[in-house]
Amino acid sequence: MEAVGNAPDQALLAKVSSGDATALRALYDSCGGRALSVAYRVLGTRSEAEEVVQETFVQVWRQARTYDASRGGAMAWIATIARSRALDRLRTRAAGERAVARSEEPDPPQAPAPVELAAQRELRAQVTAALAALPAEQRSAIELAYYEGLSHTEIAQRLGDPLGTVKTRVRLGLAKLATLLGSHRPGEVS
Repeated sequence: MEAVGNAPDQALLAKVSSGDATALRALYDSCGGRALSVAYRVLGTRSEAEEVVQETFVQVWRQARTYDASRGGAMAWIATIARSRALDRLRTRAAGERAVARSEEPDPPQAPAPVELAAQRELRAQVTAALAALPAEQRSAIELAYYEGLSHTEIAQRLGDPLGTVKTRVRLGLAKLATLLGSHRPGEVS
């Protein structure tokens, strides 16, 4: 049944393959609505679907000689081209959106220069030495506060000491660290 209904379109395709522009217009009138419907379902926008239909019929004009009636009707061939073009456009759109999203992401932080790394290692060694010079109670209170992020109340609970004692140990330990590390300021590289 499809072959009978498709015979005029196949005849038009044969004429298009020999360069008949009038046959292409008639084929467009016959199959353009279906191609538009297919493209619109894939893309969701009429303007893009119309562009895809235009691209589809340019491809039909160029490749009409490759149409094989034994593989399906002319309408099915044109609808397949429209669907492929629409999917290509959809992939291109998605790739563009991903590129825009990537361009809006902040650049990853750059690795510090070797000089900065050496300065950081030196400062880390000095801080470690200064912490080791603190009394054990002050050192553990500071380490729990700054390395584990515990509040004074949480430190008091963990150590089983009164809250006032913990606050005093942290304050005295920080004062002693400031004296030991007095030559370094935050962000300063020596």
